[in-house]
Amino acid sequence: MADTPAKVALITGAARGIGLATAHLMAADGWRVALLDRDEDALKEAAAQFDGAALSLLHDVSDPQAAPQAIRECVTHFGRLDALVNNAGVADFGPIEETDFARWRRVMETNLDGVFLMSQAAIPALKETKGAIVNIASISGLRASTLRVAYGTSKSAVIQLTQQQAAELGEYGIRANAVCPGPVRTKLAMAVHTQDIIDAYHDAIPLNRYGSEREIGEVIAFLCSPKASYVTGQIIAADGGFQSTGVGLPALRTL
Repeated sequence: MADTPAKVALITGAARGIGLATAHLMAADGWRVALLDRDEDALKEAAAQFDGAALSLLHDVSDPQAAPQAIRECVTHFGRLDALVNNAGVADFGPIEETDFARWRRVMETNLDGVFLMSQAAIPALKETKGAIVNIASISGLRASTLRVAYGTSKSAVIQLTQQQAAELGEYGIRANAVCPGPVRTKLAMAVHTQDIIDAYHDAIPLNRYGSEREIGEVIAFLCSPKASYVTGQIIAADGGFQSTGVGLPALRTL
């Protein structure tokens, strides 16, 4: 009896953070992984961590020509594609009146257009494997916050796009889900979050802490796996309970 080929995942924005953590988790679980990023130096450094087993794809998901080329390179190299993780994103925070159209489009091109383009290009390959799409949205797509007019709107649109994908692609056996991370303890976040911001997040999150990149990756890996074979069209907040508190005041809680 022939061995079943290992499943293949293509992860965008995979040179660091949640994307890289997810790649490591899936590789440890037997997946073959393709790492896509537009930062060449970071991509080389990330790929080196996989001892030559990972495929590096140097592309920018906001480029309409990049998506089909990246999918072709992945399928040519591995022979199949079982999961697409649309993790690439840019964060740009600022007041509405200071967000000019160029700034708005810069966010949308990566956070929304990139998800659409990569997913559309991957559909033929995912039909063959009855594969999965996991889009990384954000808690900012579920609840409004100041200074996030472009970022929050882009992530809210990703949530709607995910549900459109689930509704339309389900007949081909393709599942589509979204993960909405809450505050995550990344190097970037810790570099820009003051102690006051950290304390405020801890107060607002029922679990009283930031999440880790690995914790978000675990949710993504699960949604890509056969263990989630009947899960599609779902929007999962991996946020320590942040979304569940709504406008509840931390000061009113009791321990």
